[in-house]
Order: sequence, then C-alpha cells, then structure tokens
Amino acid sequence: MALRGLKVVEMAGLAPAPMAGMILADFGASVVRVDKKNAPLMDYLTRHKRSIAVDLRHPEGVGVVHRLCRTADILIEPYRPGVMEKLGLGPHELLEKNPRLIYSRLTGFGQTGPLSHKAGHDVNYLAISGVLSMLGRSNQPPNPPINLLADFAGGSAMCVLGILLALIERNTSQRGQVVDAAMVEGATYLNYFLRASKKMGIWTEPRGHNLLDSGAPFYEVYTTSDGRYMAVGAIEPNFYNPLLEGLGLNEDDLPGQMDIQKWPEMKQKFAEIFATKTQQQWTEIFSDLDACVQPVLDMDEAVTHPHNVHRGMFQRTASDDVQVCPAPKLSRTPGRSTDTAGVLNTGQHTVEILKELQYPQKEIQQLIDGEIVIQYKHIGKSRL
Repeated sequence: MALRGLKVVEMAGLAPAPMAGMILADFGASVVRVDKKNAPLMDYLTRHKRSIAVDLRHPEGVGVVHRLCRTADILIEPYRPGVMEKLGLGPHELLEKNPRLIYSRLTGFGQTGPLSHKAGHDVNYLAISGVLSMLGRSNQPPNPPINLLADFAGGSAMCVLGILLALIERNTSQRGQVVDAAMVEGATYLNYFLRASKKMGIWTEPRGHNLLDSGAPFYEVYTTSDGRYMAVGAIEPNFYNPLLEGLGLNEDDLPGQMDIQKWPEMKQKFAEIFATKTQQQWTEIFSDLDACVQPVLDMDEAVTHPHNVHRGMFQRTASDDVQVCPAPKLSRTPGRSTDTAGVLNTGQHTVEILKELQYPQKEIQQLIDGEIVIQYKHIGKSRL
C-alpha cells in the first residue's frame, strides 16, 4: 500500500480529524488514536486504527504521547490553538525530539487571526468564507450542504493534502514541518472556480438564478410522479438535445437554451413533464440517452446500483454493515479493503501499544494501576 510504514498519531476528535486519519489508514499508514481516559466512543471513523486511552492531565500520560511521537511520521491534532502547547505537546517540544515529524493542526479558523480561538462548525466556516452565500435557491436563506464542504472537503481532504505535500518535501530536506489546515481556508480554496466564474459571466446573478445553483432548467432536480427525483445536468448542447428528446420536446418549438429570461418558464415545463412518470420510468427512458440525467438514489439504493457495484464502491462486513471503500483507486498500491472493524472501544489497544513502545511490563501495570492509561478489558486496578 502507498503509505505502508508511515506511523501516525491522531489526537481524538470528531469528524474532520478522524476522517483525515482514516484516509491515511485506508492507504496503509499505521494510525494510533490517542483517546481521553474513560471517554465514550463518539466517532465511527476508526477503521484500521488502534486506540490508546491516556490521562493527559498527568505528566506521565503526556510522556506516553511524547514517546509515541518520537518515532511517528505524522501527528494530527484537532484542538483550538494553544491546547497542545498547554499540555506540553506543542510543535516546539515534539519537533525538537523528532525533527522529521509532520505536525498537522486541523481547525476551523486556523492557528492565528481574530477568530482562531472561537468555536465553530461547518456552517460557520462556510459563512465567513463567502461560500455559504452562494448555496441555495432564490428567495430562501442559504442552505448548507450538511457538513461535507467545510468539515470533510475543506478540512479532512485538504489536511491530508498538506500532510502528503510535507512528506514529499521531507524526502529532500529530511525535516518535518507544521501543517496549519483551516477549514475556512480549505473551503475558500475549493471555491476558486466559482470566484473566477464571476469574471467569465457564469455567476453574475443573485443566488438561485445562475447556471449551477438551480437557476437553469437543464441543471436542476425534478420531482417524479411517485414522489422521487431525477437529477438533470445537461449543460452542453450535445447533452441538452438528448434531454429534450427524452422529454418528448422539439427544440424548434422552444426558446434558446441560454435564454435566461425564459429559464423560469422552461423549468415549469420540465417540471410538469417529469411529474407525469415515475422515477423508474424516467430512468429507463434516459438509460440509452447521453443526457446527463440520473435518478436520485437514497444511501441504501446507492449500494446496489450496478455501476457502484461494478466499481466496488461499497463492501459488506462480516456483521453485514456497509463500508465505503477507499478512493481514489491506485493500480499498484490501492487502499486496503474495509474488512476490519477498527476501534470498537476507547483504550482497546493500550497495552499492545505500550509494549511496542518498549515500556517494561511492570511500568505498564503501574500506569494502569495509577489510571494514567486505561486498557478497555482491564479497567482500573485489574491485572494484566
């Protein structure tokens, strides 16, 4: 696998940082998740990872993380600026002991600036990036796309990009560095096309009246007679004409495709036609037409769609859970299959990890007896 041999320490968090760690784990990295002592498992992005539960309020607990990072390639931490420094685990301390460490900091607002210490979530990061103002239909408030755009695209994916760039550079310099991954900046970077589109004339109207934001009749979602939906993305003329064919319309009887003034009228016409047939009927009609028209599937239906099955996008585990397989696909070193459950309980691998760090068995027992670390199956004063 592409990242086999890399050691990652992931400080436990929610959503974006665990996703970044899971991406690295999926492609072969060994990821140790540092959980808080006695904390419930609140995250399911744990496959291929191991968990050690540590009391970071105790110097010996901090010492365990120091030892982990001394031989690690990557650290991922999701806390507000200054938290790791207060724990004695900041970049200065860890890079001094391990100059090759890639110290990745994934936050909403970044390590500096007036908002750096403020709390936030996906919708807040999108709000100040300017991206949220562009999402949604006309005459309605902006509509956040769940938490995919800032948390996972601008956060997790861009954080992994930063880590991989730092790893490439390390091959030359033999030195690590700090990756400051801010979700606001990641989402803003991904929005570059739409900002540039203003100069191209693609995005000049108010929200909900442009080419890609539900303004155009040929880039829209329509309701079918059975209350399901069809997604239409027939932007180019060579797709728009087959769309008209499938709808039973004659181009000569209609306004020009790019006649913006007629778009509301055309949307109404398309909506009325789509409402005459079921989703399945429309799917069959467009199956042989290259019109960029597809049914809107729910998450269960997506698992059994023939294309997704052919591509191996999903995999069922032994317990019949559905896992999403790693992407993108690499021809020689693909991500590993999702046949492992990952972390089921915090502190599940504590003793195993301490032994790998060459702690003597007596010292491991002392750490457990002092409740500085927790082994899931041996809580409190239990013996090894």
